[in-house]
Parts: sequence; structure tokens; C-alpha cells
Amino acid sequence: MWLIEGAKLLPATRQGPFLAGFQRVDCANRRFTGCLQRPNEGSETMYSATTQSISVTVKPIYLEEQSSPTESHYVWAYQVRIENSGPVTVQLLNRHWRITDSMGRVQEVHGAGVVGEQPTLQPGESFEYTSGTPLTTPSGIMVGTYEMESTDGKRFDVEIPAFSLDSPHQPVQLN
Repeated sequence: MWLIEGAKLLPATRQGPFLAGFQRVDCANRRFTGCLQRPNEGSETMYSATTQSISVTVKPIYLEEQSSPTESHYVWAYQVRIENSGPVTVQLLNRHWRITDSMGRVQEVHGAGVVGEQPTLQPGESFEYTSGTPLTTPSGIMVGTYEMESTDGKRFDVEIPAFSLDSPHQPVQLN
């Protein structure tokens, strides 16, 4: 399990089907602008980061029915919401993921767009998609960037917050 230290609970700032039932948690870790956590400290945690008025929120979900722990096959879906709260229109051109399993093995993924699309977001618009990843270990972590381009031709990277891939099959260690 990956831990975030120094968290402070704040009231929820948004409601909707994607964020319903979650409370905002601002994280002390410099890699996060903030993260969201279900109040009952259940298995669902959301992570969020903002770069140049583009917010990326990720909710990982362990898929028990597609996993086979006896064969070291663990599968997660992750739901992503990208919001443009800035004054200019932007387009998502490319993605870069860094996926690390609990043994420290790293897989890098580069590609055009997300789920076959290169969405354009006008000010105030958002785009949501769901994807997934398998691992051979019961936990891991993902982090990445989206390359965006504004209507004036400027390109910039938007942070995808680091998020934990946890399964109920990860051995618990007490310190």
C-alpha cells in the first residue's frame, strides 16, 4: 500500500457522478496538488493535480473479476477526468505513463491521445475516459503527463498525479 503523509480533510468542493461521496484531501507530498478520499477510508481513493488551469483527477479501481492472484495477474481500471478551467482552448496531443509494480519494475507507455482520441477542451469543458492496466504484483503506482497544445500553438505538459494501484492481495506489513 502507498501512503500519503500529512493529509488534511476539507469539505467536498464539487459534486457529480464522478466525485459523488468523496471528500477533498490536500496532500503534503509535493507531487500532488490534492487528492480525494472516500470518507469511510474504503478502497476507493481519487487523486488530482492541476497544471496551468488543467485539472486531472484519477480514480483507480481494482478489478477482482479480471484478476487471477494465483497466476500473479492483477488488473486495475482507472477513471480519468480532465478539466480545463483556464481561459484558452487546449487539445490533448500525447500521453506518457510510468507504471511501477511493487518489485520496482518500471514500464513506460507513450502514445497519441487517450483511448483513441485527442480531445479538445474549451474553457470550462471536461473530458472523461476509462482505461486499465495489468500488473504481475498485487500493488503498484502510476504517474504521467499529457502533452497539451493551446490554440496559440504553445505546447506544455500537464501532470497526471501519482496514484496507487492497491489490491486486497497485498501482504500487510506492520512497522
